[in-house]
Amino acid sequence: MLIKEYRICMPLTVDEYKIGQLYMISKHSREQSGGGEGVEVVRNEPCTDHKHGAGQITEKRIYLNSKLPTWMRKFVPMAFYITETAWNFYPYTITGQPKYFVTINTPCSFLPRFHVRIETHFENDNGCSENVFDDPTPKDTVCFLDILSDPIPDKHYKSSEDLRHWVSEKTGRGPLVDDWRNSTTPIMCSYKRVTCSFEVYGFQGRTEDFVHRNIRDILLVGHRQAVAWIDEWHGMTIEQVREYERKQQEETNCQLKSDITSTDSAPSKRPSYTRSISVTDESSLKKMGVKTEDMTDSSSCPSSVKSPLRLNSTPE
Repeated sequence: MLIKEYRICMPLTVDEYKIGQLYMISKHSREQSGGGEGVEVVRNEPCTDHKHGAGQITEKRIYLNSKLPTWMRKFVPMAFYITETAWNFYPYTITGQPKYFVTINTPCSFLPRFHVRIETHFENDNGCSENVFDDPTPKDTVCFLDILSDPIPDKHYKSSEDLRHWVSEKTGRGPLVDDWRNSTTPIMCSYKRVTCSFEVYGFQGRTEDFVHRNIRDILLVGHRQAVAWIDEWHGMTIEQVREYERKQQEETNCQLKSDITSTDSAPSKRPSYTRSISVTDESSLKKMGVKTEDMTDSSSCPSSVKSPLRLNSTPE
């Protein structure tokens, strides 16, 4: 089991991010969906918790086979997805289920041993709060992520989302400069404690490391986008952003279903490899369409015929 607490600051207030988070997640999910992969929303409805009050529960299927490393794709089917259940009691959110939050739906017997839990608190500070969760996180597992300077994968970089050049017309904020977390107002921090467990001998360490690396990238990209897109969502009401969310989910779900249907109906490609087989029985050769001569006197046959006949065949 590998536990880390990520702290990601943004030049926003917690109240503003209530809208910005919903907008960012919806738009980001739409952008990342295509080719049979992406995020399908199965359920998105109000819920109530005795401790946290009114909130929203969301259940998603995340299709991501091509995003897995080569060594992992050998063990999962092509129609592979993660089921993510999230409870949003803003400014406190939980991703998953009461014990372990993300479950794998796949016939591979060992994958149910894979669990990820993400617990989130939002605070109006620069990441200086300790013990925002019920039990303290060890200090050596706390990681500060900087949306300005920390590297992200090249495929996710967009100059329009580079916060060194970002200026908000609606709020007048930006661009961000070095050491911005100690000089910028307003400022808030997203505290995320991520627990990953993959209890399979021989694969645990690198699987848990792989998951944390990808979660780190997702957190950096998502929080950068929430800030860079501020002029698109700032000033929206909760009703307006929920309507935007609903439309984006409908479009994404339709695209995913269409892509998956097209993939399922496509004819399978015939393998191009060959295999070598040895045959010595004459009747078997005839069944395979190989013409043979009558061999009444085996002693008169040359040694080349007595030895097994080796043929090349392609799988049917």
